[in-house]
Amino acid sequence: MIRAYSGFMRGALYCPLPAFSRESQVCGVPIHYVGWLQSAAPACSFLVALRIGRVINSCYPHGNHDVSMINKSPALPFDLVAAVTHLSNCDPYIARLVQEAVPFDPNIDHTQSPYESLLESIAYQSISGKAAATIYARIKALSASGGPPAPQEMLQLKTKALRKAGLSGAKILAMKDLAQKTIDGIVPTHEEALKLSDEELVERLISVRGIGAWTVEMFLIFRLGRPDVLPIHDLGVKKGWSVAYGKKHMPRPKELLAFGERWRPYRTVASWYMWRAFEKAGYATTNKIRPPKLKHQRTKVKRSNLNSKSKRKRSRVR
Repeated sequence: MIRAYSGFMRGALYCPLPAFSRESQVCGVPIHYVGWLQSAAPACSFLVALRIGRVINSCYPHGNHDVSMINKSPALPFDLVAAVTHLSNCDPYIARLVQEAVPFDPNIDHTQSPYESLLESIAYQSISGKAAATIYARIKALSASGGPPAPQEMLQLKTKALRKAGLSGAKILAMKDLAQKTIDGIVPTHEEALKLSDEELVERLISVRGIGAWTVEMFLIFRLGRPDVLPIHDLGVKKGWSVAYGKKHMPRPKELLAFGERWRPYRTVASWYMWRAFEKAGYATTNKIRPPKLKHQRTKVKRSNLNSKSKRKRSRVR
């Protein structure tokens, strides 16, 4: 089983946080993904867990990986070999990571509907994977099918029963809002989602209570396999970028967005290798990376320098 950056659930982008169990730290293939709580700040992460994929039983060995070794997964809606070749040709730093890191493999699970994926993501938010798995199992037990409650069924479930299952009031409201918007057609079916652009999906899904842009970006990557998604607020991507390009500070979101233009139309795969750079560097290195430089701080310094120069000039005139 695999976890990503915070390890808060069964499977994800791998990140070996020492606070989590050994089970959550098996190889770096993303099956489920773990995100970061962004209520305080985008850089404040490692807390939101979102299950998107399925469990696999094998890991890619670390070592050299050339393009010919990359398997064309039938689940991907784009040519991975073409993507890696393009990125390697336009960015020597990614070319090096391709040789050193685990190959891109989101291992997309086509059995979950968008509603089910997002329902589970809400259940896993802000709590440990073990606790979330227990709660989500209780929620499924409330369904007549024994699986995730259907949208109409979720609306009919009593708040008391959901609270007894372990959900917070906020999560109950979020799940019921997700169910209602699925019935209303705002949350699309999988077939409908395939026909919508990334921008259209973001616009629709962030209207659901408890679902933010980051959650939708992870859904686009790990459920739909979209090739050109760049999570500019993702701490792992930002710190991985700093590691890969030898920077002492994380990039600002707009700076990362502008930089990522060179990776089009395969920014998803580039993001994967930023995550891998983050993972490879280890926490002793990544913890030293500073927050982004703020524009107003630089402006303040410039003004201070100008004031100092002005004072020196006036003193010379006197």
